[in-house]
Amino acid sequence: MLSTFTSLSLFGLFDQINTIFKNFAQTPATHIWIYVGLGALIFIETGLVIFPFLPGDSVLFFVGGLAALSAGKLNIWLLILVMGVIAFLANLINYEIGRRFGDVIPRIKWISRILKPQYIEEAHKFFEKWGSWAIFLGRFMPIIRTVVPFVAGTGKMPHKKFVLFNFLGGFSWVIVALGAGYLLGTNAWVQSHFEIIMLAIVVISLLPAVIGGFSSYIKNRKKATS
Repeated sequence: MLSTFTSLSLFGLFDQINTIFKNFAQTPATHIWIYVGLGALIFIETGLVIFPFLPGDSVLFFVGGLAALSAGKLNIWLLILVMGVIAFLANLINYEIGRRFGDVIPRIKWISRILKPQYIEEAHKFFEKWGSWAIFLGRFMPIIRTVVPFVAGTGKMPHKKFVLFNFLGGFSWVIVALGAGYLLGTNAWVQSHFEIIMLAIVVISLLPAVIGGFSSYIKNRKKATS
């Protein structure tokens, strides 16, 4: 009974939030703040290496769906252009941070609690496996998306090569995430179940961080008891 009540309350809350965003997206002059907010999120997640847990892809998908429901107020092509440029520039900054401060940043205690050593280790392994394509493929993977450009900078990956794969990866990621949300948002069934779908996407996008945190907790307990 309690779980049913909680579920209904959660759906009700999400429905209210979704309604607010849809109205916001359809209102002239105010919908511009969706561009600003989304751009800021993309920049922070992919440009500042200490925020690997932000769900950029699910928010892109959500805004793509809003664009389909906004009666033309949110232009999908403008969203792709603006967010693609921001994703490209943010990763370039992340790369430069790694190139100049890559040996220093992981040693800072408070940063290491967020940018965990295992994140950097996983990014190194991913980079070793895929080479330059890690910059492109990493865009589609939470956490890896944020850490790989930093690792590329730390490893002094050639600048021209990074720029090429960063451009391809950044725009491909934005096109896929926004485009999928937009195409599904035009579907009548999706429109009628938009709140449930968005809630599921939010939950799925948070799973890597939850699993990673649980895995770290188990490892730390094993070390403490051994």
